[in-house]
Amino acid sequence: MKIALVGTRGVPAAYSGFETAVENIGARLVARGHDVTVYCRPHMVEGRYRTYRGMRLVYLPTVASKHLDTFVHTFLSTLHLAFLRRPDVAFYFIAGNSPFAGLCKALGVPCALNVDGLDSPRGKWGGGARRYLRWTERNAPRLASAVITDSRNLQEHYRTEFGAETCYIPYGAEMDDGSGEDLAQLARLGLESRGYILFVHRLVPENNAHVLVDAYRRLATGLKLVVVGDAPYADAYQAELRALAAQANSEEGERVLLPGYVFGEGFRALARNAAVFVVPTEVGGTHPVLLEAMAAGNAIVVNDHAPNLEVVGDAAASYRGAEGAAGLAAVLRDLLADPARMEDLRRRARERARLYSWEAVTDAYERLAVQLARARRRRA
Repeated sequence: MKIALVGTRGVPAAYSGFETAVENIGARLVARGHDVTVYCRPHMVEGRYRTYRGMRLVYLPTVASKHLDTFVHTFLSTLHLAFLRRPDVAFYFIAGNSPFAGLCKALGVPCALNVDGLDSPRGKWGGGARRYLRWTERNAPRLASAVITDSRNLQEHYRTEFGAETCYIPYGAEMDDGSGEDLAQLARLGLESRGYILFVHRLVPENNAHVLVDAYRRLATGLKLVVVGDAPYADAYQAELRALAAQANSEEGERVLLPGYVFGEGFRALARNAAVFVVPTEVGGTHPVLLEAMAAGNAIVVNDHAPNLEVVGDAAASYRGAEGAAGLAAVLRDLLADPARMEDLRRRARERARLYSWEAVTDAYERLAVQLARARRRRA
């Protein structure tokens, strides 16, 4: 089958969970004999490749601004795939792309849309953008041939709030068995194994890195705090975060590190060797970074956002998001004082991560692609 993956920044993955999902799913579909095309934004991916891990890459222009980047690129990608590539099926990502999924379907290419978590509550959006995103979230089931939700919680939301059935397909995790290069990777940041608390996510307000930094300042600990991530169009927030980190650093030397993005083996080394991995995000569905933290065998602390709790089950500690930094600090303080519990959570996390695998996720995408392609042939 010819399959197109549309609506993300592209591969190699160098931004967020969506790109990681596209890379893992796309490469596995190729290995199963499918012809996969990934649409990429030139300013958001490293290098220019005709193919990557067997996937064909198409680079199209866009307008590199907060509100137009995804909109323009996905529109052009839709025209390209509909008139030039003509895949059997297209997979779109992000609810805000639902109008383009509708255009794709109208042009004769069946498509499924992964809405991820609801995007409209994110603090980065103004009133107009938020209204647009609410409209796209509500209308995604009508516009796309099928809608994918990555958590049971979000699936139930679509059922009860919008009266729509969706396909539940979670994100995946790759079991991590360790590497002899870990110490060298950590040394680049001046870190030691089990010597730091780790955050990895986009640095935007709703992911609550600032809450973690504030909580960290309330702890009496010799551990460092490593805040990994970045984000375009969030300069003001990141300046505030750096200022908060600088306050902690001025007290006892460089305790809070903000190294920017870290991918590949560097990320895996950080995840394998953290004392605690904190996921304080309060929006979205299943976060791939949470699955990766579980697969790496971390002692994890999550915000009690319902999709987070769905993913971790009994394999992580949680704090009440409404309690903010004080609540997070209290949970971290108790956990750090109980090494036996930390070890138990690490074991539980690895066991639970086995429920998620990229192979199983790819199975589900492949089945859905076949169903959509067959439905088109029957209609023809």
